[in-house]
Order: sequence, then C-alpha cells, then structure tokens
Amino acid sequence: MIDTHASQATLVIEAGRAERHYWRDLWRYRELFVFLAWRDILVRYKQTNFGFAWALARPFFTMLVFTLVFSKLAALPSDGVPYSMLVLSALLPWQFFTGALSGASDSLVSNAAMISKVYFPRLLFPASAMIVSFVDFLIACLIMIGLMIWYGFAPSLRLFALPLFILLALTTAMGAGLWMAALNVKHRDFGIMLPVAVQFGMYLSPVAYSSSLVPEKWRMFYFMNPMAGVVDGFRWAILGGNSRIHWLGFSLSIALVIIIFISGIVYFRKTEKSFVDNI
Repeated sequence: MIDTHASQATLVIEAGRAERHYWRDLWRYRELFVFLAWRDILVRYKQTNFGFAWALARPFFTMLVFTLVFSKLAALPSDGVPYSMLVLSALLPWQFFTGALSGASDSLVSNAAMISKVYFPRLLFPASAMIVSFVDFLIACLIMIGLMIWYGFAPSLRLFALPLFILLALTTAMGAGLWMAALNVKHRDFGIMLPVAVQFGMYLSPVAYSSSLVPEKWRMFYFMNPMAGVVDGFRWAILGGNSRIHWLGFSLSIALVIIIFISGIVYFRKTEKSFVDNI
C-alpha cells in the first residue's frame, strides 16, 4: 500500500496496512468518495439540454404508461387511491434500486485505470456510483409532491417513517450492487445480463400493481423478492391508511435484505485482491 505523510514529501510502502486499516481508510478517503460521486453526477448530465429534468421524465412517463395499461385497460384495483399515485410510490424506490444497481455493477470496470495505479478502498467505487441514483430519486420525489397537490391528498404521520424505508432501499441496492460489481470484474456476462434481470424483476415486484393482488398461498414466496417488501414499505408510508403491509412477508424481505447486504460486503472484500488481475 502507498501512503502519503502530510509532514514529508515521501512515499511509505507498508505491507499489509490495507488489510489492517481498511474500514478506517473508508473515512480517510471520504474526500475521494465525494469527488467520485460529484464526477459521476456531472458526467451523467454533461452536454444534455434538459439536465436534471431527465430525472423527472423517466418516472413520469413510466407512470403514465403503467396507469394507462394497468388501470384503464386491465382495470386493476388501486387500493382506494389514484392509480398514478399507487404506481409512482413504487416507481420511486424501484428506479432508485435499479439505477444504483446498474451504476455499482459497472463502477469497477469503468474505473479500471485508477484501480490498477493507486491504493484506496475499492468499496468507494460502488458506493459513490449510487449517489447519482439517489440524487435522481430526490428529484423524482417532486412528481409525487405534485400529484399529492393535484389530487388534494394529505399524507398521514406514516410519512415520517419514509427515511427508514429509503435506508432499506439503499441497503438493498448496496448489497446487490457489491455482488454485481465484484462478479462483473471477472465475468462480464453479469453486466450484460443485468438489464434483462432488472426488467424481469420489475414484474415480479408490486410496481405496476398492488401486492394485495397476490394470492395468500403464494404471498410468502412472493416476498422472497426483497424489493417487494421495500416497495410495500414505501406505499405504506406515502399513501397512509390507503395502503397495507403484509407484515410477515415484509419481515422476510427485511431478513433477505440483511443477508444480501452482509454477504455482498463479505464477497466483495474476499475478491477485492484479485480486481487488479482481472480488470
């Protein structure tokens, strides 16, 4: 590992320090984390005419299409709220998750030059890549605020629980993102397969419909998809008394999120030493 001492213009190579102080180094390199996140935000909207407006366009038009297809044509129930609000309350965490997962998956490969030249905790790459999706998520929340005003919908006190569900979505994205980032270094097939898996996963999650439509006998199997619990949590917090949570299935989703998060960190750290050789 290479370390720079502020009081001397020398480089000190200390074998094994990276392992002994890895988690402390995450804090020491916090300025690099901010730089990487800010760089990704600038690159995302560089040379675009509409800038951050694109963060509004994607969930807005997806909401319109889903409302037309599933509400007007398929006539699915909306749990007593406007169908557009039912859909958007699920699109917010889902698109945050998929954007963060995609960014984290490609973060190591796209920064191969930095990885092969200098030491710092590689965990910074997938973590900083998620900030772009989080910024998009915050901007997209303006659409939900607009819908609430349009329909005269007053949120309940459950809205104060929303930060907890945002943290749950972030934890899910981080755990899955660490798995995909590490796997994508050695097997590029995972990066190619990811968009297909994400598209398939959206229909296995209660995004365009309510989870209440899932038959009771299949409910526990359904909530083995961690994002099912995350989406239900968002709806419960945003829509108030008009939404219900299947608490047993939700607990299963939380348990799976924790497992994915912890195992993602363990696998990422286990394979981190081989990134330079495989990148």
